[in-house]
Amino acid sequence: MKSRSESYAAAGVDIEAGYEGVKLIKPLVEKTNIPGVVSGIGGFGGLFAPDVKGMEEPILVSGTDGVGTKQRIAQILGKNDTVGIDCVAMCVNDIICCGAKPLFFLDYIAIGKNIPEKVAELVAGVAEGCVQAGCALIGGETAEHPGTMAADDYDLAGFSVGMVDKKKLIDNDRMQEGDVIIALPSSGIHSNGYSLVRKVFDVENADLSVKPEELGGQTLGEALLTPTRIYVKPVLALLEKADVRGISHITGGGFYENVPRSIPDGLCAVIDRASVKIPPIFSLLQKKGGIPERDMFNTYNMGVGMVVIVAPGDADKALEVLKESGEDAYVIGKVAKGEDKIIIK
Repeated sequence: MKSRSESYAAAGVDIEAGYEGVKLIKPLVEKTNIPGVVSGIGGFGGLFAPDVKGMEEPILVSGTDGVGTKQRIAQILGKNDTVGIDCVAMCVNDIICCGAKPLFFLDYIAIGKNIPEKVAELVAGVAEGCVQAGCALIGGETAEHPGTMAADDYDLAGFSVGMVDKKKLIDNDRMQEGDVIIALPSSGIHSNGYSLVRKVFDVENADLSVKPEELGGQTLGEALLTPTRIYVKPVLALLEKADVRGISHITGGGFYENVPRSIPDGLCAVIDRASVKIPPIFSLLQKKGGIPERDMFNTYNMGVGMVVIVAPGDADKALEVLKESGEDAYVIGKVAKGEDKIIIK
């Protein structure tokens, strides 16, 4: 049966474009299928049957987030196939901080004008993010918003659910003085602080194809649009082989907001500032914007997308496991007694 409303189309909503978009994204969604997926997209709800065998007390862990104003840079550049990776990353990287394995993901795209090919580009990034995270894309929604958004505008957000056995939950209750803090490098700015980024670089008027000397041949646009790293698989591998006592995803609020979230009362993360390997994009941003260093560490990841805190005796093993998983991990500090939660010195 053909579904078509001329009145709705006259108001700016093209139902048939939505159907065409679904056709284009189906093969993208299918490549994310993992055991547990019950049905394909198109139903009223995404169905997933989790495998709880061997778990004593399974706990569901959920996370939701969006890409934020980074997607404005994607719109300016006309490159819409990577921000979906950011969307997935912002959700699943939070979930893994509890020790939970992401199971499935749903996306939501609000768009000024539903152009099926553009929607497919956005979903291609989401699907790639799901593949990197090892979770399934089991549903989503695209909503056309004529009159409230410009035709070229869109907003991408998502939602993920994971699962962990309660006895393996990472909740910092075993953290102690002397535990070692390990950094997992970021790919760049990731998906936080882009309102300040856009202001500093004046992205609406700037030539994003320029290649600042500091970026070693990379264009400014490429550096700003580099997708967020997804840490799920290396962290899951680490949890199997090391005594992990805390995990922090370094997102909005930088070090000062996110590291303390994994530190219990009475303890403090002492970060060795000199050990932090800061990528050139942050130095360029700080210099051009005249931003104080503390504000940089309180806004951005500064090259550290995630920190894991392990028992002292497991530090070498943890570094080895992470490097086997492709992470150039390194030590940036230790846990000490104190009430400040975090000190960078």
